[in-house]
Amino acid sequence: MAATNGHLVRLDGGVATELQRAGLPVSPPWWTTAALVTEEKRRLLRGVHTDFLAAGAQVLTANTFRCNLRALEPLGLDRAGLTWMVQAAVGVAAAARNAAGEPGTLIAGSMAPVEDCYRPDLTPPDDELRAEHRWLATELMRAGADLILIETMNTIREARIALDEAQAAGGRAWVSFVCASGGRLLSGEGVADAASVVEAGGAEVVLVNCTGLADTEESLRRIGEVCRCPIGAYPNLENRYRASGNGSLPAAASPDEFATTLHRWHDDLGASLLGGCCGTTPAHIAALRDRLDGHA
Repeated sequence: MAATNGHLVRLDGGVATELQRAGLPVSPPWWTTAALVTEEKRRLLRGVHTDFLAAGAQVLTANTFRCNLRALEPLGLDRAGLTWMVQAAVGVAAAARNAAGEPGTLIAGSMAPVEDCYRPDLTPPDDELRAEHRWLATELMRAGADLILIETMNTIREARIALDEAQAAGGRAWVSFVCASGGRLLSGEGVADAASVVEAGGAEVVLVNCTGLADTEESLRRIGEVCRCPIGAYPNLENRYRASGNGSLPAAASPDEFATTLHRWHDDLGASLLGGCCGTTPAHIAALRDRLDGHA
């Protein structure tokens, strides 16, 4: 299957947001991997995936954002336990897909920065990056992920190493960057330069994620100027000035506002993969589906 076959592909939304809204704390040291440790919590996670499927998502992101070695080893798990966490995350997403009767839905294994997605200054040396990304890429493919979503990358260096390891493990790879203002990564590097590097390295798709709407639009525009591969975005909608009682943050844009903006990105900027990151609910994805009905 090609990345988009020339059509729009709807991504899902904020899995961590929905887990918090359902009452599951997302905090250290477990973060979102807490949703994998018991059958009851896995049912909760499966319900989140099911809700996004019902809203029209065509790609489910497995809950592996915090399943790299650096995040899991401090929990005291042995290597078999580390591997099981990845398998469980992919398995829960696949179970939701199968129960919904949506065999065409893609399961994307999330591969995040090994240290901190908002701190490019903490990016480890190359040899450590290669070892960590090699392990997770291998386990994601063994678990049955359809593709590897290398996301929230804040440096060109780590994005390229993660891409190399994903491909070495036999995976299709999409690469997504977290950006600041002015079309730059959090490292200060230009997003157009980053996009050119990973496209040349074999990324099927280049995206922007976990970035506010205005900065996402600017970065998406710059990516579109240099990329020939499909491009897309899944912005951060969290209103970080307000918190709800369960620790989740309300959305900074309504479902209708979200759908209107992303529709414009599709029409004006050529974005063919669209969804949401933190703060994006199934209602936002449903509004996007309804607004773009006929394009998907």
